[in-house]
This record gives sequence, C-alpha cells and structure tokens, in this order.
Amino acid sequence: MNIAKIMVPKALTVCLQSGTTLREGIEIMRAHGYTAIPVLDGEGRFLGCVNDRDFLRCIVALGSYSAQRFDRMTVGEILRRDFCPPVSITASGDEVIDAALRQNFVPVVDDRGCLCGIVTRRMIIAELSGREIPPFDGEFTEE
Repeated sequence: MNIAKIMVPKALTVCLQSGTTLREGIEIMRAHGYTAIPVLDGEGRFLGCVNDRDFLRCIVALGSYSAQRFDRMTVGEILRRDFCPPVSITASGDEVIDAALRQNFVPVVDDRGCLCGIVTRRMIIAELSGREIPPFDGEFTEE
C-alpha cells in the first residue's frame, strides 16, 4: 500500500496549532464537523490530537464553562500525546491498517516528525477493495 497515494495531504487537512485557544479549537472543530483534529507545533511537527472529549474533560475539570478561561487556555494544555499516534510515511500497509483499527484516522509523519497528511479508514478500504478513491474535496462526510 502506497501511503502517499491514498493520504489526504497536510495542505487539505484541518489542524490546530498548540497555541490555539480552547475557544478557537472548539469553533474550528464545530465549523468542520470533526470530532478529532491533529495538533502541530510552529514548525509543523505533529504533537498529537485532540478530540471533543478532551474539551469536555477540561470543562468538567474547571467545574463550568468559562469563556474567559477558554480564551486564555491553549490546545497544547489539554493535548494527549498518546491519542491517535502517527505512522511514518514509510510505514508498511500492515502498520497503517493496525493503526486504523485503533483510531478513526491515521496521522502520517516524515522522518522529522512533521505531519505529511492523514489516512482515513475509508481510504484504506477503498484501496484494499480496488475501488477508486473519490477526490478529496476538503470535507469528510458523516455516513
């Protein structure tokens, strides 16, 4: 399996920066309809992913939703580095499939740890079944 052939390139992947405020992060996730998003540092290196439950855990830990506090806190403060681990751009097809069995999408990184793109389960299934992968239009549909 050629990962580069089936992945959504970084340029078409919605990502958050570690310094993005929690409020901005929630708004970006809501606007795109995603439940999880990769988080990068200022150099484009993959740090981990955040999901909607991370934001909810933060609200519960604070005891309430405080807009002022969500404007001061950053995504980097709630980031779980072990959530949705990446694979290397040179990973085997089996490694990508193993990762996809555990997570909704698989971040793909180069040897510097910079995000190259993501591979979704849908793309893997299409590739393995020999079906054509529809062109990516920048939005994933909930099916």
